[in-house]
Amino acid sequence: MLTTKVIFLGIITSILLQRVLEMRLSQGNEARIIAQGGREHAPEHFWVMKLLHASWIFAMGIEVFWLDRPFIPGLAVVGFIGLLVGQSLRYAAILTLGNRWTVRVMTLPNAPAVNQGIYRYVRHPNYLGVILEIAAVPLIHTAYITSIFFTLANALLLLTRIRSEERALSEENNYSQVFAERPRFIPKSEPMA
Repeated sequence: MLTTKVIFLGIITSILLQRVLEMRLSQGNEARIIAQGGREHAPEHFWVMKLLHASWIFAMGIEVFWLDRPFIPGLAVVGFIGLLVGQSLRYAAILTLGNRWTVRVMTLPNAPAVNQGIYRYVRHPNYLGVILEIAAVPLIHTAYITSIFFTLANALLLLTRIRSEERALSEENNYSQVFAERPRFIPKSEPMA
């Protein structure tokens, strides 16, 4: 019989495999961008981001198994909904950006800012998805220490990473003009016409 802990281990293992596949996709896109004259910005953030995500996955498993966290169905539903919304946002960003989606901060000089799909509503749907996943996934099996700690750690990382990314995009293309009035994370409600 499958226990909730084994199912949770399956969820975090699938997230780990997903992140590995995303890294491979990103590496291919990075190579294409560099071949077209693009470049990387703020490379020092990359290893911190990798360490944060790997530690988050490891910490969830440790907290659930070592601290013997209980399964609370209501909290699991909240966590699972957060995971689904986060995944939807992240994959909407990946599909919209296509070959321009990367894990690293990369720019392609003079390429117009992407202003379609999910990017019509928010500047950083991928980061919003990651924020939701980091906070919500541990709650699927009541790993609230992991949720709190890594949500705060991720917020600190994103404070500097988003500034670096927006500065690089503004220097290399029309990002500042296109996204001047666009919110970073929470879409504005448009007045009804």
